[in-house]
Amino acid sequence: MRVAVCQLNSRDDRAANLAAAEALLVRAAAAGADLAVLPEYVDYLGTAAGMPAPEPVDGTVGRFFADVARRLGIWVHAGSFHEAGPDRDHTWNTSLLFDRTGTLAGTYRKIHLYDVEIPGRVSYLESATVAPGDKPVVVDVEGVRVGLSICYDLRFPELYRHLATDGGATLLVVPAAFMVHTGRDHWEVLLRARAIENQCFVAAAGQTGDHEPGRTCFGRSMVVDPWGTVLGQVPDGPGLTVVDLDLDRLRTIRTELPSLANRRL
Repeated sequence: MRVAVCQLNSRDDRAANLAAAEALLVRAAAAGADLAVLPEYVDYLGTAAGMPAPEPVDGTVGRFFADVARRLGIWVHAGSFHEAGPDRDHTWNTSLLFDRTGTLAGTYRKIHLYDVEIPGRVSYLESATVAPGDKPVVVDVEGVRVGLSICYDLRFPELYRHLATDGGATLLVVPAAFMVHTGRDHWEVLLRARAIENQCFVAAAGQTGDHEPGRTCFGRSMVVDPWGTVLGQVPDGPGLTVVDLDLDRLRTIRTELPSLANRRL
C-alpha cells in the first residue's frame, strides 16, 4: 500500500481550506497513493464566532471529499471536521474515510478530548464545545486493517492496543492539530511509541503554522514503520510525503519480536 500524509495550514475560510486539501489530494493521486490522509479540522480552524454551522456526515464537507475520492480514484481519509453533535452546544470531532468510489467506508468520532490548563501558556477546554465519541473504529482498506484516531487520542495507548489486538489493525492513522509547545517534545516520540508497542505502521497528518485565535500547530506529518523508523516526514509548511508500506516487513517484525503474542494483560 502506498500512503500519503498531507500537511495543511487550515484557517478561517472553509472554501480555501477545502481547495488546499484538494490540491494536495491531487498531488497524492498523481504520486500513486492508494490512501491519502488529511489533518484534524481540515475544514476550519478559526474563531468560534466565524465557524460554519456544523453538518451531518453527508453535508457539504462530506460530499466534497466523497466527490474528490471518486474523481481521483483513491481512498481519502478526510482528517476530521465539525460534525453536528448530540445537542446545539456540542459538535463531534469526526473523521470520514471514503473508498475509491466515494462511498463512505468509516466514521470515527474523537474519544479523548483536549482539556488542558497550562498557566501562562495554554488554556483549552475541548469538552466545552465537543462531545466525545465512544467507539473505536477499524476499517478494512483493500485488505489492510486501518485503525482510526484523532490528535489527543495519541496520548492514550490503550486505544491503540485495542485497535491492534481486538481490531487487527496494521496501520494506525492520526490526523492532528498538535500544538507546537507540546509537539516539539512529544509528537514524534508518541507516534514512534505507538508504532513500536503495537507493531503497526502509523500515518500522522498534522496542521502546521499559525491559526486564529492565537494557535500554532507543530506539523511534521510523518509515516512510521513498526520498528519505529520514520519513513517519511513533511518539513515545515503545507505539503505531503508519500511512502510505500512494506507489509511483509510488518509480518517479519511481529514474527521475530512477538511482543503482541507474548502479552499477558
